[in-house]
Amino acid sequence: MKFTTLLTALALSFTFLHAADDDGFMPMFNGKDLSGWVNANCAPETWSIKDGVVSCTGIPTGAMRTEKQYENFIMECEWRHLTSGGNSGVFIWGSPISAPGVPFLRGIEVQVLDHGYMKHADPKKPRWFTTHGDVFPIHGATMEPHGDHSGQRSFPSEDRSKPSPEWNHYRITGNNGTLTLAVNGKIVSGGDKCFWRKGYLALESEGAPVEFRNVRIKELPSTGATATDSAPLDQGWKHLYNGLDLRGWKVPAGAESKWKASNWNLKLDSTEGQEGPALWSETEIANGEFIADFQLPKSADLTKPCSGFCVRGTNTPAVLIGTGKAPIVFGPDKVKPGKWYRLRLKLDGQQATATLTETQEANPQVLEATIEGPAKGTIGIADFGTTVTFANFFIRE
Repeated sequence: MKFTTLLTALALSFTFLHAADDDGFMPMFNGKDLSGWVNANCAPETWSIKDGVVSCTGIPTGAMRTEKQYENFIMECEWRHLTSGGNSGVFIWGSPISAPGVPFLRGIEVQVLDHGYMKHADPKKPRWFTTHGDVFPIHGATMEPHGDHSGQRSFPSEDRSKPSPEWNHYRITGNNGTLTLAVNGKIVSGGDKCFWRKGYLALESEGAPVEFRNVRIKELPSTGATATDSAPLDQGWKHLYNGLDLRGWKVPAGAESKWKASNWNLKLDSTEGQEGPALWSETEIANGEFIADFQLPKSADLTKPCSGFCVRGTNTPAVLIGTGKAPIVFGPDKVKPGKWYRLRLKLDGQQATATLTETQEANPQVLEATIEGPAKGTIGIADFGTTVTFANFFIRE
């Protein structure tokens, strides 16, 4: 009797599992932890999961992305905002790290925005966004929008989302560079010729608590996306700044008020002309690469040292922004105050290669030099008495 009951239970279990697999969908979360996902640039506590519900505090602004890239797929999820006017999104075919000068991944964004947000919109201005259901490329991505649109931003054909704190359902289909979004059972927006058309999928943190559940995906056959069509693969980048505080950094004694965590920005609020000790990372680097974005104020005087980056624990900057002596100097002919730049510094023994790129510019400036000092050590951000805004610190060995 017991053996028969066991066989019956096993048969029923097999039938259930087989039926669950018939539609080809796979859960994107295991319901217990965030395995399979990468915290791209947020604090450790920004993202969590309990009883199958993925929770995001909304602070700082940033993203959590998949470990693997996807080309063609159908992705489903449910979402709800916990406050009126909450803002979030789903990034499609995104980059592995945030784009220069912003906290967002480059890719196609599917807007997750509560109706309460529209209370802040100016009715006298032309409409350039709605709430839920907008689909649009960001920070270098491109798309030809479907239906009613503003620029490359596709507006939903009708309002179908429910207000906070009710749950909403999204079905996002990406196939051969065409993206469509169905909100609560009906396709309302999308675009063609998306570039890229293969990359990472991500959930966005943007200022308000939001929850996701029943996140699942069905991969569709490849249509031959090339490396040119695809986002860069993750190269093992680790973010060094969490957007909330200076955990992971050694703040100079007496300079605590100068280095300020400000959401995705790290600000050096320095008194003009009064130099101070560098801010040092706890993480060390030997051979590898370091990324940092920076923005000088419009009043910055580039005839003087304005900012700099030290490597391997050496106090003398390896890279100097402004005018002065250092192995690598990006002076007034290469840097303009008020603009965001991304510095990418590669270390290989004593050889250093610095690449400086203005946001969205295609022509980077590259300088090389020989540096002296230890073979391994921490990274420092110099204080030359100029206020500077930083963001997006990444490192990889």
